[in-house]
Amino acid sequence: MPSTLALVVNHAFISHFPMSFEYFISQRFLRVKQKEAFVSLITFLSIAGVAVGVMALIVVIAVMSGAEIDIRDRILGIQSHMVLMHYGEPITDVDAVINRVEDTENVVAATPLVHTQAMLRSSSGIAGAIIRGIDPESAGKVTETLDKIASSLTPTLQTGNPSTLQATPRIVLGKGLAMKLTAAKGDVIYMISSGAITGSEGNLPTRKRFVVADIFSSGMHEYDQTMAYIHIRTAQEMLRLNDGVNLIAIRLEAIFEAKETAERINAKLGFPFWVRDWMQMNQNLFSALKLQKAVMFIILTLIVLVAAFNIASALIMMVMEKTRGIAILKTMGATNRSLIKIFVYGGLTIGAVGTILGVCLGSILCAILKQYHFIELPEDVYYFTTLPVMLEPSDVLIIASATLVLCFLASLYPAIKASRLNPVDGIRYG
Repeated sequence: MPSTLALVVNHAFISHFPMSFEYFISQRFLRVKQKEAFVSLITFLSIAGVAVGVMALIVVIAVMSGAEIDIRDRILGIQSHMVLMHYGEPITDVDAVINRVEDTENVVAATPLVHTQAMLRSSSGIAGAIIRGIDPESAGKVTETLDKIASSLTPTLQTGNPSTLQATPRIVLGKGLAMKLTAAKGDVIYMISSGAITGSEGNLPTRKRFVVADIFSSGMHEYDQTMAYIHIRTAQEMLRLNDGVNLIAIRLEAIFEAKETAERINAKLGFPFWVRDWMQMNQNLFSALKLQKAVMFIILTLIVLVAAFNIASALIMMVMEKTRGIAILKTMGATNRSLIKIFVYGGLTIGAVGTILGVCLGSILCAILKQYHFIELPEDVYYFTTLPVMLEPSDVLIIASATLVLCFLASLYPAIKASRLNPVDGIRYG
């Protein structure tokens, strides 16, 4: 009864979805008999090998894609999408330049910045730092992390007189930098700046007293250990820039159109202005991440390659087991091309089943890793505390395509070997 039902279902399937002669024979060859259990085992191991390889590739590439996106978001959370600079001297007509920049297509907002290096000293520590003077009114529009920092710096100005700075201006330190200085919120620290004052003995550094208004954490150790923020007017006063700035930070609507936007800004403002985008400023980091992703893809593809060799072994064993059947097919008029197709279809069937299983298992594992953060990473070593997972359809498509190509190549030798079989020898010795 079951066999009769299977024949009826198979007939109905073929009548509605007609298949080629070669594909039909290849599927018949894959249904081994009990005495061909060894061939069945090799076929099963081939499918399992392809599935494991595809699953490993999908999970690893998804984790590396998630790491790249996570690091990019962290960097762009503390760093602007683009910066506008001026060769040789500060930008003086700040408001006019910002208005022209904001009128450019793809530009959302712009804010002035003063960027310098200084030495910070507390009662129990000393450390070098990168100092950024920001405008609390517009900084948050350009960089999300600066919202809270800007609110901490706003009380720097006296109430009722926004042009006068308090006697003790405020400073916001990165978490790592505060640990180096052993400074806490409310502590007093001193800044020794490279902004020089000309005296009788030459150029002298400036020294200013600050109170720690807040401590921020961006999630990037390099930034947290070196960055400090002060009010832009305090920075201008220390560097004697008057109303000038040395940077204008820019936020974009489409971050991957930064190169085209930079060209438009350069064409609008001309020399001596020049623009650097986020990809140029972090080129080494993102190039390293892309290289690691490519290397991991190549290394893990070796797992699929081993499985492809198993497919070749399974097909070679199948050719040996089906020698008489191949000979009969040739005597009935089957061409060499048809026999090649039969065994290539068989190899692709094994590869397709393994690929589908691998994609399903890999996608399920990625979803579990994304939902349940049971793998914890040390915060002082990595940028993140759990595995970031981002499964992109393009990566899955590339992995599946590469796997099927390897399975196709592995099927060629057994298929060609089968097509060259002498039908007389096949019937005699098969």
